[in-house]
Amino acid sequence: MKKIQLIMLFLFIFLTIFPPAVTEAYSNQEQRWSFNRQPNNQPATTEPLYEELLNKYGGFYIGNTDKKEVYITFDNGYENGYTSVILDVLKEKDVPAAFFVTGHYLLEQEDLIKRMVDEGHIIGNHSWHHPSFVEVSDERLKRELEKVKVKYEEMTGRNDMIYLRPPRGVFSERSLALSQKEGYVNVFWSLAYKDWEVDNQKGKQYAYDKIMERVHPGAIMLLHSVSKDNAEALGDVIDELRKQGYQFKSLDDYMLSKKMDEF
Repeated sequence: MKKIQLIMLFLFIFLTIFPPAVTEAYSNQEQRWSFNRQPNNQPATTEPLYEELLNKYGGFYIGNTDKKEVYITFDNGYENGYTSVILDVLKEKDVPAAFFVTGHYLLEQEDLIKRMVDEGHIIGNHSWHHPSFVEVSDERLKRELEKVKVKYEEMTGRNDMIYLRPPRGVFSERSLALSQKEGYVNVFWSLAYKDWEVDNQKGKQYAYDKIMERVHPGAIMLLHSVSKDNAEALGDVIDELRKQGYQFKSLDDYMLSKKMDEF
């Protein structure tokens, strides 16, 4: 009996000094990004839960809404012949953008990737295979991100890939937490329209109108580079927004302003 008591006492002391490591549990409930358009070009909002999760894990979907600033981002899953046109417009207008790329895009479009970098644009991670982050394991998610990052570094010699956009806007608390631990900032959006159907393009004016009716201070635009309409409308969108007093900022600009506000 005394021996059992000594063993129990030893275990108590040991566990007090060296408590077992507790792995924090994160919800993997599927969330699908959405935002709420506001009238009269006022800043979009999103669900309180999404606001809470983004604040907790360092992500964002909107920029500085106190200033007439906008941020152009593109999702690049595959090439449809319009990215070079988009880059021409951005160069001519001196506007920065961010391009979120998949593994397929990296493997197939090295010249365009290098051009994006050379012309001062940001390359973000859109995963290797474009899976649902909710349906893959922790290790698979890490591999999805790491493969893109490694290939990008091999291709460009740069080690500056910090922005992540979950495929199709599907995420969970677990994916936000895990990707943050991997060094990423999740970037969602506050302006988008159905522009990705390559066989259902509706013309330059349609794209222009959709963007202009949705734009607002601090807007993070999600556009798809496969869209012919986007490529043709982009220059006019930039010109008109500048006439309205908007400035075009990069995601790095916003991150820097956030850090400055924290001091």
